[in-house]
Amino acid sequence: MNMTHKNIAIIALLLAPLAALPAADAFSTTKPNILFIAVDDLRPELGCYGKDYIKSPNIDGLAKTGMVFNRAYCQQAVCSPTRSSLLTGTRPDTTRVWDLETYFRVALPDVVTLPQYFKQRGYFVQGMGKIYHGGFDDAPSWSVPWQNPKAPIYALPENVALNERKLQGEPDGKKGENNGAALSSYSLPQSKEAGASTDQKTGKKKAAGARQPTARNSRGPAYEGADVPDNTFIDGKVADLAVQTLRDISKKPEPFFLAVGFIRPHLPFVSPKKYWDLYDPATIKLAPNPFLPKDAPRYAILEGSEMRSYHAIPEGHIPDDLALKLKHGYYAGVSYTDAQVGKVLAELARLGLRKNTIVILWGDHGWKLGEHDAWCKHSNVENDVNAPLILSVPGMKNAGTCTDALVEFVDIYPTLSELAGLPLPGHLEGTSFKPLLENPKQPWKTAAFSQYPRRDVKGVGELMGYTMRTDRYRFTVWVLRNDHSKVDAVELYDHQADPQENINIAKKPENARLVSQLMVQWKKGWQGARPLVTK
Repeated sequence: MNMTHKNIAIIALLLAPLAALPAADAFSTTKPNILFIAVDDLRPELGCYGKDYIKSPNIDGLAKTGMVFNRAYCQQAVCSPTRSSLLTGTRPDTTRVWDLETYFRVALPDVVTLPQYFKQRGYFVQGMGKIYHGGFDDAPSWSVPWQNPKAPIYALPENVALNERKLQGEPDGKKGENNGAALSSYSLPQSKEAGASTDQKTGKKKAAGARQPTARNSRGPAYEGADVPDNTFIDGKVADLAVQTLRDISKKPEPFFLAVGFIRPHLPFVSPKKYWDLYDPATIKLAPNPFLPKDAPRYAILEGSEMRSYHAIPEGHIPDDLALKLKHGYYAGVSYTDAQVGKVLAELARLGLRKNTIVILWGDHGWKLGEHDAWCKHSNVENDVNAPLILSVPGMKNAGTCTDALVEFVDIYPTLSELAGLPLPGHLEGTSFKPLLENPKQPWKTAAFSQYPRRDVKGVGELMGYTMRTDRYRFTVWVLRNDHSKVDAVELYDHQADPQENINIAKKPENARLVSQLMVQWKKGWQGARPLVTK
């Protein structure tokens, strides 16, 4: 599990030749287009995941033409690490990105990203909205500069005023605009330079460029539902930009790779009122397990400081009436983004591009809505690391089906490459799940792996929690960051008996043998979990 400097050097040497690949192979007009849709903080709580109380008709429609992956796992449940991992095809211990301040090209300066690889193989590649996290746009990934429209955070005057008051004195702040200082942790400043807001030696964001994301009550309200048009806010503007871009690139001779990133349902839960009106507040239910897992280490799950940075959100347990309002806002955000996805898919079809376009939609990680008396992400629990993944390939054999196979977001890079008929780069740390499209029930990976760090644990120091999800169990081992041989705690949850992960059974004497068996499997890591059958 530990990644040494020697390992990094070896990886860098392996990656270097890829940077020198020719601009394109012999071009073939039969290459499929790629529509790559990212959604921020989206739980696998959609109609196509069996949650019929969620209004997501457009994503559900996409699922009917593709495959739903019920057990897809991100490699770290927070924005920058998961996106860096997915887009480089490597894991957090290779990217060295475990936080929101580090740029992946510090550890991997020559890595060829997923969109960059398609660009090198003859594709026109364009990105918009939230693809990379925050200020970490990656110029080598795109054929033309990445774009992000400006939009207000709030529509109601009282909320705009409150947010502006909270922003007074912030460096680089432009009141009400979607820029680096004025937004919460999903900020997308208009940077054309890769890592422009970072210290190039350390890869950390410069302190003058952003506010502290965890400052208590430092932002505007956590939710809003104003009677305004969809394109008042950034996701509506991104959808409009994507529609126009499809019209433009449909005229180009080369195939395209279009990456479209949506913000909602990320905090603050701001969306037009009509999406709030889709839900009857009386039907929204509280989380069924508003308590910490029994016998879990105290640091395994934190209450969610990101939520507490919004106005009037109290510390500690969130009262039931407020929790229900927040869930309502989250659901409205899901439906708002679903509508924007629908606009893009409709234009793809109208232009006659659907017949030769692979569409993939993914949420960058899961989210807690009061489960374990916590909110947001930032942990290794199932709620946080399990995220939606839908893949639709024209003419696919098993359209409209789902699979329970264990897949990881690090698998997306090799899968899209193989589906496009491209050779796989040697640096990838995932496995193409293209065979699952032919046989979704075949034996596949024996485990999926995620991780999350904990800083300044009292009496311990810095820890890294490595979690392994098998068919039946979640097994998490907390080790010292600088010495993985020293184990501070172990968690074990039986998903057959305890799917909500409410009771850590690792310390029960009757499970000692099981813990030993899982520890052996855990030590083999992702390399030991690869599928034996790949046809």
